[in-house]
Order: sequence, then C-alpha cells, then structure tokens
Amino acid sequence: MFAAERRQLILEMVRANGAVSLRELARVVQTSEVTVRRDVRALEAEGLLDRRHGGAVLPGGFTRESGFPQKSHLATAEKTAIADVAAGLVEEGEAIVVGAGTTTQELARRLARVPGLTVVTNSLLVAQALAHANRVEVVMTGGTLRGSNYALVGSGAEQSLQGLRVSRAFLSGSGLTAERGLSTSNMLSASVDRALVQAAAEVVVLADHTKLGADTMFQTVPTDVITRLVTDEPPAHDDRAATELQALADQGVQIAVAGTGQGAGGGDQHPPGARPRRDMPLPVQRGRMAAGPYRGPGGAMAAETMERTARVADMRRR
Repeated sequence: MFAAERRQLILEMVRANGAVSLRELARVVQTSEVTVRRDVRALEAEGLLDRRHGGAVLPGGFTRESGFPQKSHLATAEKTAIADVAAGLVEEGEAIVVGAGTTTQELARRLARVPGLTVVTNSLLVAQALAHANRVEVVMTGGTLRGSNYALVGSGAEQSLQGLRVSRAFLSGSGLTAERGLSTSNMLSASVDRALVQAAAEVVVLADHTKLGADTMFQTVPTDVITRLVTDEPPAHDDRAATELQALADQGVQIAVAGTGQGAGGGDQHPPGARPRRDMPLPVQRGRMAAGPYRGPGGAMAAETMERTARVADMRRR
C-alpha cells in the first residue's frame, strides 16, 4: 500500500470512530506502528487529525468529545498506574465523590477493596465497578443519562448533591492547564463536576500526561481549587506536559507522578535503559504521594493545603 493510500485509510478510520489507537491502525493498514506514527504526524501537519499518546483523534478539541469506547483505548497503562496511586489516598471509612471518566472507572475498581467506604457518583461505570463490593456503599445521583460516557447529568444530578459533604472529590476531564484548571468539552458534564467539587473538602484531579496543556470549552475546576494532581511521567520529548506540570506546581498544586515501568502497576521502576528526568519528580511508590518534588515556591505543603481548603470554603460561600 502506498503512503497516500495508507493515510487516506487512516483518516477514514479516525473520522468514523473519533479516536483510534496506533496499534489498531497498524493492524488495519498492515504495517508497523513506526510507519503509522509517521503517517499520523504527516496528517496532523495538514490539520486533518490530532495526535494523542498511543493514537489519533479528530481535530477540534474545543468542540468535540470522543465517546467512551474511543477514550477507553487511549493511555491505558498510564490510567492504570494513576488509579493505583490515587487509591492509596483513600482511607477506611471515608466518604468521597467520584466523577465520570475512564480513569475514575479504573480508580473505582481499586476502591472495592477499601472497607467501610462510601462513594457518591454520577457515573454508571463507577457504580458498576463497585456493585459487588460488600464493604462499600454506593450512592448515585439522580439526573439524565448521557450515553456517550454513561454519566448522569442535568438539574436532577446537581440537586441531589446539594447539602452533601465529603472529604475528597476525584475527578478527571478532557484537559488541564495551569491557566484555567480542569476543563471538559460538554457543558452538562462540566456543571455536574462543579457540583461534585462543591461537596468536597479536597479536590484530586486524575489526568494522564496527554491531558496536560490541553484546553477545552468548559472549565470545571479552577486551578486554585485543585488540591492534588495524580498523573504519569510525560515522555522525554513532551516539553508541553513538563512545562504545564511545573506551572501547576508553582500555583500550589501538589503533584504525584505514577510510574508505568511495570505496566499495570504504579511502582517506581523505569523501562530498561530509561533514566528519571531531573526536571521531573521521580515516580512514586504504589498508593503514595510524592514527598518533596513540586512543592512550588514559598512554603511547605501543609501550609498550602490549609490555604487551599480556605479558598474552597470561600468559593462555596460565594
């Protein structure tokens, strides 16, 4: 198959599915992932699609949101590692809220082992992951089902969260920048996420490195309300993600970096031959937060957390 034919077929697959992994593209066009990556890069240069880690998506992130089947096949190892670390933040007997998303779904699968836990969610997928956890109580919001991500949205979902108070909210989204914070492409999803934030004393964002620096239409969580970010270590060539991480840290966001060297686990191992980058925090142990890196200028994490909690409380009063 000539290069022009390959690229046309790649473009047709992405247009039909919204997002396609490099592995699937290579299988269909019967060539190597290296060749497919080169084709995707050429198509991106023409503005016909956007590259993502491990795949390609339709252009126009400000207006289009990929459906669950497409998102579930992107950055799977990274999401798994992030979920491992985030689960370590949750304590026995705690009450939390968990938003919709493929990364939060991975988190929910790990929360099934936490005894005495209460999870409030608007996600059918999160609820399903916890359905057979005998020691976990699941509370679902009301609302209207949004089929593209299996989430309950609308006024019913928001009203059911009024008066709720929990220790932490775990949220993901379509993009994360230091300037605007967490954002998503859908107005209804953004509105429910804001209601989830209002119910929590702390906000933990789960975002793999492909979301760092991406900005979408609707802001859900301003940067100064985000307590912690759990992410994976960006590739060495991804300067945008590394720069965004530093900017988030400079604004006081506590950052934990999950290692993916062992695939499904968080771990602190790197792939053979890889070295930890000095301008990034080292990957943390499974279920632990990074201690030391990315404190941001001017003060210890404890002081930052107190200030952030006060800002969240002030935002709720307004």
